[in-house]
Amino acid sequence: METVVSSLQPPRYGKLITILSIDGGGIRGIIPGVILAFLESELQKLDGEDARLADYFDIIAGTSTGGLIAGMLTAPNNKNRPLIAAKDITSFYIDHGPKIFPRHSPPLGSATKIVRTMFGPKYNGKYLHKLLKQRLGESRLRHALTNVVIPTFDIKQLQPTIFSSYEVRLFGEIHAIN
Repeated sequence: METVVSSLQPPRYGKLITILSIDGGGIRGIIPGVILAFLESELQKLDGEDARLADYFDIIAGTSTGGLIAGMLTAPNNKNRPLIAAKDITSFYIDHGPKIFPRHSPPLGSATKIVRTMFGPKYNGKYLHKLLKQRLGESRLRHALTNVVIPTFDIKQLQPTIFSSYEVRLFGEIHAIN
């Protein structure tokens, strides 16, 4: 999987650039999942059943659950085509959403939620990490089939962090997860 597609160069001024931006929102990833499945099905009517969203956008960006969707849509299979079709996003959230985004009420209610949010992630992510490892295997951001941008916020450093497939290809791997 070390092959990097040469067409993934940074865009040049004057060239039309297509960007797909996907909202975050936890389990509400079902909403962009439905919309993206419809868009991909319309593109397939025009260009054939193998058409995927990664074929049409220079950059796919998303924060939080939108970043998760961006990664799933651009992860390659062994034929260097998208591993996951947009039509599979909604079922992913329906099947796994309750374990990824558990609904639990802390003992002291809202006060506990606010403190937890200030000092750590809303969800622990263990189930999601395991699930992504099963689904995506050894695929990494540098393998994305088109440019991917995932803006995040580093709670420990109190600063924004942007993960970019282009930067990873230029500067090497970023280790964001222990």
